[in-house]
Amino acid sequence: MRIAVVEDEQEQRDLLSGYIQKFAQETNTQHTIDLFENGLKLLEDFKPEYDIILLDIEMPGINGMETAEQIRALDENVVLMFITNMAQYAVGGYSVGALDFVLKPINYTTFSIRFSRAVKRAGLRQSAQILLNLPDCVRRIETQQIYYVEVMNKMLHYHTQLGEFVLRGTMQSVESMLAQYNFVRCNHWYLVNLRHVTEIRRDTVLVGGDELEISRRNRKAFLTALTAYVGGSF
Repeated sequence: MRIAVVEDEQEQRDLLSGYIQKFAQETNTQHTIDLFENGLKLLEDFKPEYDIILLDIEMPGINGMETAEQIRALDENVVLMFITNMAQYAVGGYSVGALDFVLKPINYTTFSIRFSRAVKRAGLRQSAQILLNLPDCVRRIETQQIYYVEVMNKMLHYHTQLGEFVLRGTMQSVESMLAQYNFVRCNHWYLVNLRHVTEIRRDTVLVGGDELEISRRNRKAFLTALTAYVGGSF
Protein backbone atom coordinates (compact mmCIF):
# COMPACT_ATOMS: atom_id res chain seq x y z
CA MET A 1 0.00 0.00 0.00
CA ARG A 2 1.05 3.58 -0.57
CA ILE A 3 0.95 5.78 2.51
CA ALA A 4 1.47 9.50 3.08
CA VAL A 5 2.53 11.00 6.41
CA VAL A 6 1.88 14.73 6.78
CA GLU A 7 3.55 16.10 9.92
CA ASP A 8 5.40 19.38 10.43
CA GLU A 9 7.78 18.03 13.11
CA GLN A 10 10.70 16.02 11.74
CA GLU A 11 10.93 13.88 14.87
CA GLN A 12 7.26 12.88 14.59
CA ARG A 13 7.57 12.15 10.86
CA ASP A 14 10.49 9.84 11.53
CA LEU A 15 8.64 8.19 14.43
CA LEU A 16 5.53 7.48 12.33
CA SER A 17 7.61 6.24 9.42
CA GLY A 18 9.45 3.89 11.77
CA TYR A 19 6.20 2.60 13.24
CA ILE A 20 4.81 1.88 9.77
CA GLN A 21 7.97 -0.01 8.82
CA LYS A 22 7.82 -1.99 12.06
CA PHE A 23 4.16 -2.83 11.40
CA ALA A 24 5.06 -3.99 7.89
CA GLN A 25 7.75 -6.31 9.25
CA GLU A 26 5.42 -7.78 11.88
CA THR A 27 2.60 -8.38 9.40
CA ASN A 28 4.80 -9.38 6.45
CA THR A 29 3.33 -6.62 4.29
CA GLN A 30 4.86 -3.98 2.05
CA HIS A 31 4.17 -0.26 2.20
CA THR A 32 5.57 2.70 0.30
CA ILE A 33 5.84 5.77 2.55
CA ASP A 34 5.94 9.40 1.38
CA LEU A 35 6.71 12.08 3.98
CA PHE A 36 5.43 15.67 3.82
CA GLU A 37 6.23 18.55 6.17
CA ASN A 38 2.86 20.26 5.66
CA GLY A 39 -0.46 20.02 3.85
CA LEU A 40 0.55 22.31 1.02
CA LYS A 41 3.42 19.99 0.07
CA LEU A 42 1.00 17.06 -0.14
CA LEU A 43 -1.57 18.99 -2.16
CA GLU A 44 0.94 20.13 -4.78
CA ASP A 45 0.12 18.07 -7.87
CA PHE A 46 -2.00 15.75 -5.68
CA LYS A 47 -3.23 12.57 -7.37
CA PRO A 48 -5.59 9.98 -5.85
CA GLU A 49 -2.85 7.37 -5.50
CA TYR A 50 -2.63 6.90 -1.72
CA ASP A 51 -4.36 4.16 0.23
CA ILE A 52 -3.85 5.80 3.64
CA ILE A 53 -2.96 9.37 4.66
CA LEU A 54 -1.85 10.21 8.21
CA LEU A 55 -2.46 13.89 8.96
CA ASP A 56 -1.28 15.99 11.87
CA ILE A 57 -4.12 18.37 12.72
CA GLU A 58 -2.11 21.21 14.25
CA MET A 59 0.22 22.45 11.53
CA PRO A 60 1.15 26.02 10.62
CA GLY A 61 -0.43 27.51 7.53
CA ILE A 62 -3.03 25.05 6.28
CA ASN A 63 -3.92 22.67 9.12
CA GLY A 64 -4.77 18.99 8.89
CA MET A 65 -8.53 19.49 8.79
CA GLU A 66 -8.30 22.00 5.95
CA THR A 67 -5.91 19.69 4.13
CA ALA A 68 -8.36 16.80 4.55
CA GLU A 69 -11.21 18.85 3.09
CA GLN A 70 -9.17 19.50 -0.06
CA ILE A 71 -8.11 15.85 -0.24
CA ARG A 72 -11.73 14.73 -0.10
CA ALA A 73 -12.58 16.99 -3.05
CA LEU A 74 -9.97 15.06 -5.05
CA ASP A 75 -10.20 11.57 -3.57
CA GLU A 76 -13.34 10.31 -1.86
CA ASN A 77 -11.92 6.89 -1.03
CA VAL A 78 -8.50 7.33 0.60
CA VAL A 79 -8.43 6.34 4.28
CA LEU A 80 -7.65 9.31 6.54
CA MET A 81 -6.15 9.11 10.04
CA PHE A 82 -5.55 12.18 12.19
CA ILE A 83 -2.64 12.71 14.55
CA THR A 84 -3.35 15.24 17.31
CA ASN A 85 -2.51 16.45 20.82
CA MET A 86 -6.15 17.03 21.74
CA ALA A 87 -8.98 14.54 21.30
CA GLN A 88 -11.65 17.21 20.72
CA TYR A 89 -9.99 18.19 17.44
CA ALA A 90 -10.61 14.72 16.08
CA VAL A 91 -14.40 15.10 16.33
CA GLY A 92 -14.31 17.30 13.24
CA GLY A 93 -12.78 14.39 11.37
CA TYR A 94 -16.19 12.83 10.83
CA SER A 95 -17.07 15.65 8.43
CA VAL A 96 -14.30 14.51 6.08
CA GLY A 97 -14.87 10.79 6.59
CA ALA A 98 -11.79 10.20 8.75
CA LEU A 99 -11.51 6.64 10.00
CA ASP A 100 -9.66 7.27 13.24
CA PHE A 101 -7.27 9.45 15.21
CA VAL A 102 -4.14 8.81 17.24
CA LEU A 103 -3.28 10.95 20.26
CA LYS A 104 0.21 12.25 20.92
CA PRO A 105 2.49 11.19 22.49
CA ILE A 106 2.25 8.18 20.19
CA ASN A 107 3.17 4.71 21.40
CA TYR A 108 3.59 1.79 19.04
CA THR A 109 0.96 -0.47 20.62
CA THR A 110 -1.83 2.05 20.19
CA PHE A 111 -0.60 3.06 16.76
CA SER A 112 -0.43 -0.53 15.47
CA ILE A 113 -4.02 -1.23 16.55
CA ARG A 114 -5.34 1.89 14.82
CA PHE A 115 -3.14 1.46 11.77
CA SER A 116 -4.19 -2.18 11.38
CA ARG A 117 -7.78 -0.99 11.15
CA ALA A 118 -6.80 1.55 8.49
CA VAL A 119 -5.00 -1.12 6.47
CA LYS A 120 -8.05 -3.36 6.63
CA ARG A 121 -10.31 -0.50 5.50
CA ALA A 122 -7.98 0.40 2.65
CA GLY A 123 -7.92 -3.24 1.57
CA LEU A 124 -11.70 -3.30 1.39
CA ARG A 125 -11.61 -0.29 -0.90
CA GLN A 126 -9.16 -1.70 -3.40
CA SER A 127 -10.41 -2.34 -6.89
CA ALA A 128 -9.93 -4.76 -9.75
CA GLN A 129 -10.62 -4.80 -13.47
CA ILE A 130 -13.34 -6.83 -15.14
CA LEU A 131 -14.34 -7.29 -18.77
CA LEU A 132 -17.83 -6.47 -20.03
CA ASN A 133 -18.79 -8.41 -23.16
CA LEU A 134 -20.92 -5.76 -24.86
CA PRO A 135 -22.81 -6.37 -28.13
CA ASP A 136 -20.28 -4.38 -30.17
CA CYS A 137 -17.07 -4.65 -28.14
CA VAL A 138 -15.34 -5.88 -25.00
CA ARG A 139 -14.99 -3.10 -22.42
CA ARG A 140 -12.51 -3.14 -19.52
CA ILE A 141 -13.71 -1.36 -16.38
CA GLU A 142 -12.59 -0.91 -12.77
CA THR A 143 -14.96 -2.36 -10.20
CA GLN A 144 -14.68 0.87 -8.21
CA GLN A 145 -16.18 2.73 -11.18
CA ILE A 146 -19.42 0.73 -10.93
CA TYR A 147 -22.24 2.31 -8.90
CA TYR A 148 -24.64 -0.62 -9.12
CA VAL A 149 -25.81 -3.38 -11.45
CA GLU A 150 -29.47 -3.70 -12.40
CA VAL A 151 -31.15 -6.74 -13.95
CA MET A 152 -34.11 -6.12 -16.26
CA ASN A 153 -35.62 -8.43 -18.88
CA LYS A 154 -32.64 -10.83 -18.65
CA MET A 155 -30.25 -7.97 -19.36
CA LEU A 156 -27.64 -6.55 -16.97
CA HIS A 157 -27.39 -2.77 -16.78
CA TYR A 158 -24.06 -1.60 -15.36
CA HIS A 159 -24.52 1.94 -13.99
CA THR A 160 -21.01 3.39 -13.82
CA GLN A 161 -18.99 6.59 -13.66
CA LEU A 162 -18.42 6.14 -17.40
CA GLY A 163 -22.09 5.74 -18.28
CA GLU A 164 -24.49 2.82 -18.58
CA PHE A 165 -23.48 -0.47 -20.24
CA VAL A 166 -26.01 -3.17 -21.13
CA LEU A 167 -25.25 -6.83 -21.78
CA ARG A 168 -26.94 -10.18 -21.46
CA GLY A 169 -26.39 -12.10 -18.21
CA THR A 170 -27.82 -13.20 -14.90
CA MET A 171 -27.74 -11.48 -11.54
CA GLN A 172 -26.44 -14.69 -9.95
CA SER A 173 -23.34 -14.69 -12.15
CA VAL A 174 -22.46 -11.04 -11.64
CA GLU A 175 -23.15 -11.28 -7.90
CA SER A 176 -20.69 -14.17 -7.64
CA MET A 177 -18.07 -12.23 -9.61
CA LEU A 178 -18.38 -8.97 -7.65
CA ALA A 179 -19.05 -10.19 -4.10
CA GLN A 180 -15.37 -9.97 -3.12
CA TYR A 181 -15.36 -6.27 -4.11
CA ASN A 182 -18.15 -5.37 -1.65
CA PHE A 183 -21.18 -5.51 -3.91
CA VAL A 184 -24.37 -6.45 -2.05
CA ARG A 185 -28.00 -6.78 -3.13
CA CYS A 186 -30.47 -4.25 -1.75
CA ASN A 187 -33.31 -6.10 -3.51
CA HIS A 188 -33.86 -8.70 -6.23
CA TRP A 189 -33.05 -6.28 -9.07
CA TYR A 190 -30.08 -4.26 -7.77
CA LEU A 191 -26.52 -5.17 -6.77
CA VAL A 192 -24.95 -2.15 -5.05
CA ASN A 193 -21.29 -1.14 -4.72
CA LEU A 194 -21.02 -0.21 -1.02
CA ARG A 195 -18.21 2.26 -1.70
CA HIS A 196 -20.69 4.56 -3.48
CA VAL A 197 -23.48 4.52 -0.88
CA THR A 198 -23.99 8.09 0.32
CA GLU A 199 -27.24 7.88 2.26
CA ILE A 200 -29.67 5.40 3.78
CA ARG A 201 -33.29 6.45 4.06
CA ARG A 202 -36.17 4.52 5.56
CA ASP A 203 -36.63 2.02 2.72
CA THR A 204 -34.14 3.25 0.14
CA VAL A 205 -30.42 3.68 -0.46
CA LEU A 206 -28.81 6.56 -2.38
CA VAL A 207 -26.01 5.38 -4.65
CA GLY A 208 -24.50 7.11 -7.67
CA GLY A 209 -27.20 9.80 -7.40
CA ASP A 210 -30.00 7.21 -7.77
CA GLU A 211 -32.43 6.16 -5.06
CA LEU A 212 -32.93 2.38 -4.95
CA GLU A 213 -35.44 0.43 -2.92
CA ILE A 214 -34.21 -1.79 -0.07
CA SER A 215 -36.49 -4.80 0.15
CA ARG A 216 -37.66 -6.14 3.48
CA ARG A 217 -36.04 -9.47 2.66
CA ASN A 218 -32.60 -7.94 1.95
CA ARG A 219 -32.63 -5.07 4.45
CA LYS A 220 -30.92 -6.77 7.39
CA ALA A 221 -28.14 -8.35 5.31
CA PHE A 222 -27.59 -5.16 3.33
CA LEU A 223 -27.31 -2.93 6.41
CA THR A 224 -25.06 -5.45 8.15
CA ALA A 225 -22.71 -5.53 5.16
CA LEU A 226 -22.70 -1.72 4.91
CA THR A 227 -21.93 -1.33 8.61
CA ALA A 228 -19.05 -3.77 8.36
CA TYR A 229 -17.71 -2.00 5.27
CA VAL A 230 -17.57 1.45 6.85
CA GLY A 231 -16.37 0.17 10.22
CA GLY A 232 -19.53 1.11 12.07
CA SER A 233 -19.22 4.84 11.33
CA PHE A 234 -22.12 5.19 8.85
